[in-house]
Amino acid sequence: MNKFHQQLQEGIPSSLPKALVFDPEINRAPKRKDILSDSDKKLAIRNALRYFPSEWHGQLAAEFLEELNAYGRVYMYRFMPKDFVSARSIEEYPGNSEQAKALMLMIQNNLDPKVAQHPYELITYGGNGAVFQNWAQYRLVMKYLSEMTDEQTLVMYSGHPMGLFPSSKNAPRVVVTNGMMIPNYSKPDDWEKFNALGVTQYGQMTAGSYMYIGPQGIVHGTTITVLNAARMKRPDGNFKGLLFVTSGLGGMSGAQPKAAKIAGLVSVTAEVNPKAAYKRQEQGWVDVVIENIDELITQVEQARKAGENTSFAYLGNIVDVWEGFENAGLTIDFGSDQTSLHNPFAGGYYPVGMSYEAANEMMAEQPENFKEEVYKTLRRHAQAINKQTAKGTYFFDYGNAFLLEAGRAGADVFKSDSQEFKYPSYVQDIMGPLCFDYGFGPFRWVCASGKPEDLDATDAIAATVIEQMLEEAPEEIKPQLQDNLHWVKEAKKNQLVVGSQARILYADAQGRMRIAAAFNEAIKNGEIGPVVLGRDHHDVSGTDSPYRETSNIYDGSQFTADMAVQNFVGDAFRGATWVSLHNGGGVGWGEVINGGFGMFLDGSEEADQKLKSMLFWDVNNGIARRNWARNPHAMSAIDRAMQSEPKLKVTKPQLVEDTLINNLFTSS
Repeated sequence: MNKFHQQLQEGIPSSLPKALVFDPEINRAPKRKDILSDSDKKLAIRNALRYFPSEWHGQLAAEFLEELNAYGRVYMYRFMPKDFVSARSIEEYPGNSEQAKALMLMIQNNLDPKVAQHPYELITYGGNGAVFQNWAQYRLVMKYLSEMTDEQTLVMYSGHPMGLFPSSKNAPRVVVTNGMMIPNYSKPDDWEKFNALGVTQYGQMTAGSYMYIGPQGIVHGTTITVLNAARMKRPDGNFKGLLFVTSGLGGMSGAQPKAAKIAGLVSVTAEVNPKAAYKRQEQGWVDVVIENIDELITQVEQARKAGENTSFAYLGNIVDVWEGFENAGLTIDFGSDQTSLHNPFAGGYYPVGMSYEAANEMMAEQPENFKEEVYKTLRRHAQAINKQTAKGTYFFDYGNAFLLEAGRAGADVFKSDSQEFKYPSYVQDIMGPLCFDYGFGPFRWVCASGKPEDLDATDAIAATVIEQMLEEAPEEIKPQLQDNLHWVKEAKKNQLVVGSQARILYADAQGRMRIAAAFNEAIKNGEIGPVVLGRDHHDVSGTDSPYRETSNIYDGSQFTADMAVQNFVGDAFRGATWVSLHNGGGVGWGEVINGGFGMFLDGSEEADQKLKSMLFWDVNNGIARRNWARNPHAMSAIDRAMQSEPKLKVTKPQLVEDTLINNLFTSS
C-alpha cells in the first residue's frame, strides 16, 4: 500500500500523531469569541474526545481545552495530515467506487492551501465556510469513502460522518446537511455557540458541499454582473476609464479584480488582510497592491485618463477609499462590497481606523466593543457611498448582506419613510431578470483526471454546443449565450484555474444537458477522463434568500424555503451523486437555505440518463417558482421548457390588472 492510500484509509490513527508545527505563511482563521460557559466547555471537550480511544483522553482533553481557549474552537490540529492536502487525479485514489473517489478528489481540492482561505481550520472561503469542523471528521470521511461501494450512502451531519448506510446504485453516494437548526436557534450567536460545542457548522454554499473550485467559481458571475453594470453606464460597450470600487479579497471576492480586468475596467478592491491581498497578486488576480491612499488616488487617476485596464488592491479599509476619493474629487462610476458581512463580528468585516491585528484582538477579547466599531464603520461606509451616488455613482448590494447589516447598524440605506433599501441587490437589477428568470446559472465541471488537456477539450466541447444553440435560440436569450461563448473561449488565457482543472459558465437547462451529454459521449469514446458536474448554490433553483437569490421575487414568497428543499430532494432521486442542504451561505446564518449537488460522469448510459433527468429538474424547479411569482421572463422560459418536454406540466399564474386591485382600495 502506498503512503497516500495509507493516509486516506487509516481514519483515526492507531498511535497518537505528533503535534502539528504551524507554517507562519499560512493564512489563519481569526480567534472566535469566547461564548461558552464552563459547563458548555466541558461538553465541547467531551464531544471532541468521543472520536478517540480512552487511553488518549487525558492528554487530548487538556490539549483540546487549550485550543478552545486559544481559538474558540476545537480543530484537533494534531490530526491534520502532515502533508498538505491537495486534489490528485482520480486514478490515484483508493476505493471500491469511482463516485467515492471523485468525492475524495473534490474534498481535497476544497482544503488545498492554494484554494482554501484558512486551510488549518478547514475553512474554504467566506471566513467561516467549513468543509469539516475538525480533522478527525476529515480522517473518518476519507476512510469511509475509500471503503464504500455503490450500494452504500455516507450520511453527513454538519461535517460529522454519521456513517455508511445500505442504499442502492441509484441513490446518492453522500447526503450532506449543514447547519440545519431549529428556526428559533438560527441567529449568529447560535452559530457561535453550537459550532464551538462541535455539533454544527457553517458550510457556506460550495465549501461544505465539496464543490468549490477556487475564485473562478464566482469570477464568471462577477464578470456578468460587472459587464452589465458597466453597460448601464456605457451601453456602447466602450468601458475604457470606467472605475469600479469594492472590497474584499479573501475567498470568493478575489474574483472582483479579475472580473473587472476581463471587462476592461479600472478597479480598486480594498482588503485589510495583507496575506489575502498579496496572495491574490501572486496568483495574478490583482495587478498592483498599494498601501498609501494618496498614492492610490494618483495611480487610479492616471490609469483612468490613460484608458488603462488595471486592477488595484488597496491594503487598508474600504471606508478610507470611498472617503479619500470623495475628498480628492474623484468620482466613482459604480461600486459594491464583497466583504463577508454575513459574518460581520467574526472576521467578515473590519472597523476603520484600526490595524488588522488590533481588530482581531478586540474581536476575541471585547466582542461587544468590536460590534459597535463595526456598526460605526458601516454607518460611515454608507454615508461615503451616499455622497458618491448623489453624483451619479451606481451602487448595488452584491448579496453579501451589506445593506442588511448597514440597516441594522442604523446607516442611511433606506428609502424615505420606508423599510425598502435605497440601493438594489445585483439580483434585482442584473442576475435575476437577465439570468435566473431565463434559467441561466453557474453550471460548472471538474476534470477528474487532473489533466489540463482534458479541460481544454471540455472548453472546446462547451463552445461548440453554445454555437449550435445560438443558431436555434430565441432572440431573448441570445445575449446570454453570446456572453458565455466569449467567456469559455477566453477562459484559458485569463488563467482562472486554481487547484482542480475546473471551469464554470452560465447555462440554462438545455445548455447544461447538452454540454453534459457531450462530455459523457467524449468520456465514452476515450477522448477525456471522467468529469464531475456541479454548480454554485447561487443559482436559479438552489437557493431561497430574500436579500440575494430570490430578491427579485415580489409575490411575498421570497421568505419561504420550499424551493431549495424541493431542489435538494428532487436532485437526490433523479440521479445526483451527492446532494447538500445548508442553512447559511453568502448572506448569513438564518438568512438563507440553499441546496447543491455533484454528479459524476463516467461515459455510461446510466450517467447519460441521470444527467438528463436531474439537470432538467434542477433548473426548471426554479423557473416554475419564478413563473408562479409572475416574473415575465420566467413565464416565457417555462413555456419553452414545457414545449421541449411533454411530461412537464407547470401551473401558470393568471395575471390581474393593477387597476382592478387599486380600485378596491380607492376611497369613495
